[in-house]
Amino acid sequence: MIRSLRTIPFLAALIATAHAEDTINADVCVYGATPAGINAAIAAKQEGASVILIEPSRWVGGILGAGIKTKQDCPEPRAVGGLTKSKIFTFGNFPSHLRRDFEAWLKEENIGIVREHRVKSTTKDGAKITTVTLENAPPDKEGIPIPEALPGSPEKQVQAKVFIDASYEGDLMAKAGVSYSVGREAASEFNEEPAGVGKQTNWTPIDPYVKPGDPSSGVLPLVDPDHGRPLGAADDYTQAYNYRYYVTDEADNKAEFGVPPGYDAAQFELVGRFVEHLKKVHADDAKKLDERLSAIFPGWMNSGEYNYQRNSLVTMAPLNVSRFYQDGDYATKSKVWRQHRDYLAGLHHFMSTDPRVPQEFREKTAKLGLKLDTHPDTNGWPNQLYVRISRRMDAPYKLSHKDVLNKTDEKDAVGLALYGVDTYPPRRYVAKHPESGQIGVATEGNMFIGGPKGTGHPYPVPYRSITPKAEQCENLLVPVCFSATYIAYASARMEPVFAVLGESSGVAAAQAVKAGQKVQEVDVPRLQARLKERGQVLSWEPK
Repeated sequence: MIRSLRTIPFLAALIATAHAEDTINADVCVYGATPAGINAAIAAKQEGASVILIEPSRWVGGILGAGIKTKQDCPEPRAVGGLTKSKIFTFGNFPSHLRRDFEAWLKEENIGIVREHRVKSTTKDGAKITTVTLENAPPDKEGIPIPEALPGSPEKQVQAKVFIDASYEGDLMAKAGVSYSVGREAASEFNEEPAGVGKQTNWTPIDPYVKPGDPSSGVLPLVDPDHGRPLGAADDYTQAYNYRYYVTDEADNKAEFGVPPGYDAAQFELVGRFVEHLKKVHADDAKKLDERLSAIFPGWMNSGEYNYQRNSLVTMAPLNVSRFYQDGDYATKSKVWRQHRDYLAGLHHFMSTDPRVPQEFREKTAKLGLKLDTHPDTNGWPNQLYVRISRRMDAPYKLSHKDVLNKTDEKDAVGLALYGVDTYPPRRYVAKHPESGQIGVATEGNMFIGGPKGTGHPYPVPYRSITPKAEQCENLLVPVCFSATYIAYASARMEPVFAVLGESSGVAAAQAVKAGQKVQEVDVPRLQARLKERGQVLSWEPK
């Protein structure tokens, strides 16, 4: 039986334990110091629970500490309340400033943190997690997770009454035996018109074969063969990831991209052929050519940092690889993360040296390096890859496109979401032109339905979508990898939404501990009342 909430305060002794001992006990364990995880930990502690926060890297703040601004994906600030509005929205927006502000807030709230440890396994008693075992796996010098834990290093165990998985990957959720989805559902599965394989985009008349005109020579690197599935079909692809990075040509604040190990210009032959295509198309417009080349590298300037340029066949992040990350083991995740790092460095080198690139652009690109003061302890490389989507829990309620379109009216809201259906392309592949039948290269799956404001009417995220099925796990909450279809998650996946749901999870966890209940048994009206007292916005009132 779960004992009642501790009455002793969460003192420095627990913080010391988090660093020195192999077993840690707390009422609530939060996994992932993302903004959602930080909100969850602080909210749970404010509600009277003892808390421990686990962060696999050594940095806090997730992608907000690695390029994205606090309000960047918040088209309607009135739909956001609680700690997200009162604290996170007040933080500085430069990456190092955001990390500093999150660190100061955690220190102010006296939250104990275990860093550089990730979940190895869970122990359960029936449907209840009793212990989480952590392995010591500090990231490398550029912030990339290492494939295997440090050999011989002691493991840590965390025992808690309620666990909150606030990671971008849902690793704790997965290791707890909770079911989840990855990839794209078919349009027919949830009656979602935009779902599944999409129409081709960015089709370009580039020969996709290693030996032009010879399919037997194989497709070029950075291109996949077409899997041949029809429009609307399900597959295992998922939208592109990328770094949100800063560049500079200032010598005293620049870290060189460098040349990645094993660099081979042949791996970027697609880029070279694309550059040649652009030179032909824009032979009489030097300004437009420069714009198109800049879309390849450094990409789309988005509020100071660079982002994926969705309207370019080739840009600053690889395609066709995020699918392996979403449900991969740690070695696979490390490999995919490094593929993003090496691709970006290799692309910079290619665009600085390949003779097909106009000389003026080569020289301009060669002068650019990573802006060192954004991430001084990782040599300018962002410490967080932008993992837009990975696992999605299969919970009692699954958000779908109907929710995004305001065609549902669920009563157990613990936060609001609002954004258009925003997906970057999952794949680049050999494609026939739909009219001429000519073979070329295209992307697919790129969409931005409704723009940032979507329908303009925020929609509720139900409590049932952040709680697992009771028979699978009774003491886990999941505010980031929550239950949603690929299409609905593409709308709801924004950091302010995650952060709001993190706070709601923290309050729900504290209430479950105090009442000795499963998280599925929490009194939702009582939870909602407390969330409103804390300033959360759970329903939308148009002006």
